[in-house]
Amino acid sequence: MNLLNWHYGLTYAILIMTFLSAHEFGHYFASKIHKVDATLPYFLPMPVVYLSPFGTFGAVIKTRTPILTRRALFDIGAAGPIAGFIVSLGFLIYGLMTLPGIDFIYHLHPHYLTEYGGKIPHTSLFFGDTLLFSFLAEIFKNPTGFLPPMNEIYHYPFLNVGWFGLFVTSINMLPMGQLDGGHIIYAMFGSKAQGKIGKTVWWLLIVISSGAALNFLYDILKVDSPGSFYIFLQSTMIPILKWLKTYTPWYMAGWGGWLFWVIIGKFFIKINHPQVAGDEKLDTKRMIIGWIAILIFILSFSYNGIYYIE
Repeated sequence: MNLLNWHYGLTYAILIMTFLSAHEFGHYFASKIHKVDATLPYFLPMPVVYLSPFGTFGAVIKTRTPILTRRALFDIGAAGPIAGFIVSLGFLIYGLMTLPGIDFIYHLHPHYLTEYGGKIPHTSLFFGDTLLFSFLAEIFKNPTGFLPPMNEIYHYPFLNVGWFGLFVTSINMLPMGQLDGGHIIYAMFGSKAQGKIGKTVWWLLIVISSGAALNFLYDILKVDSPGSFYIFLQSTMIPILKWLKTYTPWYMAGWGGWLFWVIIGKFFIKINHPQVAGDEKLDTKRMIIGWIAILIFILSFSYNGIYYIE
């Protein structure tokens, strides 16, 4: 730890609090507009890096009176992720437009020059791919052509928090239960459609996360053991897993953390959204905003999430 770099940490802290505040106060002010009693945001710090590499579990607000109409449900549900997304988008654009050249990395890691011949090692903690990040990186290219690999963006507070904002937005936009995405899809299409869409996404998350589970199994089976059943598993499973890693690398690259949200969706927040008393349909303006919110989810979703390469 270099205490001379404290200003990077301070910048990061301000940026991440700005994003979280934008998201939660989006919900809060929409609640006030619709006369729904809501608490101020509760911020959830988490300084243990192994539990959260971002130093936080995010923030929450709690509504203390019921939401009675689909219109109010939509406005409250959509205001948070849209506000947070706008902030994240601004962070990413600014971060890419002011990106220093590769010498910045060499200044932080001089051993990359002395030990790796100037190459950046493909190891450590990686932040996964998103359509929006890739698109913005192409549009706002550094004049030198340098774009830090995803295992180095933690050195760039604007890029790091911008990516974090997209990631958190995509999780909140999962169309299940009491998540923001569940609110939005229920308000747009009704209870029956939300249930079907929620179940479809839930199964897709199982498929995505199962690749990570098979990767974990492969790593276990590579370690020799004298047990006869273990040897049987090695002889039968390793060839299959090697084939999958060779011919379906996209499948094996899925983020195992999506399995956590499969469990949360099934047993805690539930897949189906609770019924709302009012059943009026949304107006055209809100439906357009809803489709924009769905596009935000697609652009922000990270198939491979956060992963570690030794």
